[in-house]
Amino acid sequence: MKKRMRLQLFFAALPFSSTAFAQTPPPEGRAVYQSHCASCHGGDNAQASFGPSLVGVFGKLAASVPGFAYSSAMRNAKLVWDAETLDRFLAAPTKLVPGTKMPVALSRPADRAEVIAYLKQQAK
Repeated sequence: MKKRMRLQLFFAALPFSSTAFAQTPPPEGRAVYQSHCASCHGGDNAQASFGPSLVGVFGKLAASVPGFAYSSAMRNAKLVWDAETLDRFLAAPTKLVPGTKMPVALSRPADRAEVIAYLKQQAK
């Protein structure tokens, strides 16, 4: 009887935990963003001097933040920032967009995934 009760409690908790997990941004996403991106792109809502704000960038056309002086290469790239494009750009910015002002790459796929998840969560 005890085993059955434990199983019922376990299965009763599953929908709650999976829903809560799906709505919670990965904790490392913000940390990786803050350590690798925020110094040039600002924090959650801040505009930094070196790069445009990345808040809400997921799903948007590249070079579309008003008031930022993008390189002509980025303006002409016609990229939409989705997960695949962001991953390729973050892995090798100058390879995907030769002439971009962005010199920093994230070589670790896990770091790129965390930043992408964070940016996607910020778009909502």
